[in-house]
Amino acid sequence: MSQRKRKPGRGKRPRQRAARGKKTVAAIPPRPGMVRVRRSRVHGRGVFALRRIRKGTRIIEYLGDRVSHRQADLRYEHKPISDNHTFLFIVDRSVVIDGGANGNEARFINHSCDPNCESLIDDGRVFIEAVRTIRPGEEITYDYQIGRDRADPSNVDEIFACRCGAQRCRGSMLWPPRRRAPAPRRAPRRAGKNT
Repeated sequence: MSQRKRKPGRGKRPRQRAARGKKTVAAIPPRPGMVRVRRSRVHGRGVFALRRIRKGTRIIEYLGDRVSHRQADLRYEHKPISDNHTFLFIVDRSVVIDGGANGNEARFINHSCDPNCESLIDDGRVFIEAVRTIRPGEEITYDYQIGRDRADPSNVDEIFACRCGAQRCRGSMLWPPRRRAPAPRRAPRRAGKNT
């Protein structure tokens, strides 16, 4: 399994917005009084809304060292394969953001199968945006959608188990969801006389 995808997702399949012409996007620090990092029931630390956040609001930019995929792999090659905790976010084929180095509060946003935000890439930068109105005190979440890989160990779904508690939780931070084994077919009953 590739180390670079071992970030508890951090939006492995973020929505991409096409940039029209050359444009510069200003860094978006968390707005004062908008979010706070604190203990989460989902996992470790989480990011929580301090006030009402409207749908469509760009809440925060995912920041950290911008490195190549190879550099990201080297940074985390010593970690055991069963450790799913890194702060890597894949931007494109050549760039990975390592939120564990010079990162900000965005690295603490937890995964949910029923998120209130989504990650999106705009001009090579990653932003977290509200997909619905978020109430004060609510935890900020998005679907990590960590990509599956043929080289994954057989227990990869256990390693990347989801603890979001959503009604339709798929049980894993991985994408696409694991296919369920088909129900066994019953042999057709034959009509006839019992002897």
